Amino acid sequence: MNKPLLAALSAVATIGLGATPALAAPHSPAPQTTAPHSAKAAKAAAVTVDFAGTVSLSNCSGSVIRFPGSADTDPALVLTNGHCLETGMPSAGQVITGQSSSRTFGLLNSAGTKIATLRANQVVYSTMTDTDVTIYRTTTTYAAIKSSYGISPLTVQDTHPVAGTAIKVVSGYWKRIYSCNIDGFVYRLKEGDWTFKDSVRYTSACNTIGGTSGSPVIDATTGKVVAVNNTGNEDGERCTVNNPCEVDASGNVTVRQGINYAQETYNIPACFTTGNKLNLSAAGCTLPKP
Repeated sequence: MNKPLLAALSAVATIGLGATPALAAPHSPAPQTTAPHSAKAAKAAAVTVDFAGTVSLSNCSGSVIRFPGSADTDPALVLTNGHCLETGMPSAGQVITGQSSSRTFGLLNSAGTKIATLRANQVVYSTMTDTDVTIYRTTTTYAAIKSSYGISPLTVQDTHPVAGTAIKVVSGYWKRIYSCNIDGFVYRLKEGDWTFKDSVRYTSACNTIGGTSGSPVIDATTGKVVAVNNTGNEDGERCTVNNPCEVDASGNVTVRQGINYAQETYNIPACFTTGNKLNLSAAGCTLPKP
């Protein structure tokens, strides 16, 4: 789990009470954007990917998101990881919906400067089963955010991402952008008690660290969100917390130390209907249910 240093140290102090999140680097990296994976990938970029629309959380990164069917007047949603939930990481098999929340988010502009504070009133959906997502409903609308701060939400792509795609992982916590490609997809990614399905594996250039959890993974050509960053194998251990392993359809296990992963988001839009309301019974919705 790519959680930040302070949260991780607090968890280490209570080791034995439960799984501990990953430790971040012992110092804050300077804001930077890594070089594109290749000159060809850079040339193909049709949009500018920056920090606009991303948010910083107390312990993670995130983004203001909309779906293809969302309206400007809908309540704005914030996407981050399930393991970033303020009430603690959901257990394996647990799905949380409709939970009251007053969590705040620092809204960033294109330069990574905090320009506003958004507040949640509900955890719309949170789980670490099959995926690793938390979606918050805020107390404001997309239109109000645009009118007041000039910031538009990031759109979640509703089709499966493609291997080889140039991507950027945008961390509002560290004000840092990682550039790499989708290396491939993992049938099952197992980490401690949790199992994630059809995960995105990055090429090695996206060496994400603690605090990048919840960062939107953005297609560098379309500017759409294709996944949410969540974990990586730190120490080369096999299937332990902070050291996820890959399991193929035949049960073969592969450990890739230093490689990081994200969870796809294309299946989320089908679970939201008019007014950005969650409907886990909607046609095409495959998110885990309570």
